[in-house]
This record gives sequence, structure tokens and C-alpha cells, in this order.
Amino acid sequence: MDSFSSPSMSSSGSSPNPEALMEQIKAQLAQAYAQELLETVGNKCFAKCVTKPGSSLSGSESSCVSRCVDRYIEATGIVGRALFSHR
Repeated sequence: MDSFSSPSMSSSGSSPNPEALMEQIKAQLAQAYAQELLETVGNKCFAKCVTKPGSSLSGSESSCVSRCVDRYIEATGIVGRALFSHR
């Protein structure tokens, strides 16, 4: 089954179950969001915190990356709550 196939489609080709289709879309959006979040945080925090890439992070680089990720996730949560509170 490819990414466009829906398990809610019957073998006779009738229209998909709207609830199942919505759940599939939600799952795909959540996966895409998670991938984008990891890529963005990784790139931004790495660029900000790691000045001399090597085989391991120094203590200060590690704590910088940790704080950076924490702040990014906190900010994303604040924005998400603000967007969804106006529904």
C-alpha cells in the first residue's frame, strides 16, 4: 500500500470513511511536523552551539544544545496553544 492508499477504502472502490481518512491525515501531519521540528531544532541549535565540530560535544556545547532545544519546544508550544485557543 502506498502513502496515498487508504485502509478505509473498500474493495469495491466506494468512497472512504471520512473519520478514518481524517485520522490518517492527522497522523501524516503529525509525522511531518515531528520531522520538521527535529530538522529545524537540530540545524539551528547545532549552528548556534557547536563552534568546533568533533567526535563529541564539550560540556558547554551539550548544555547549550539542551537549553536551545528546550526553548524551541517551549516556544512552539506557546505558539500552538495561542493558535488553537482562538478556535
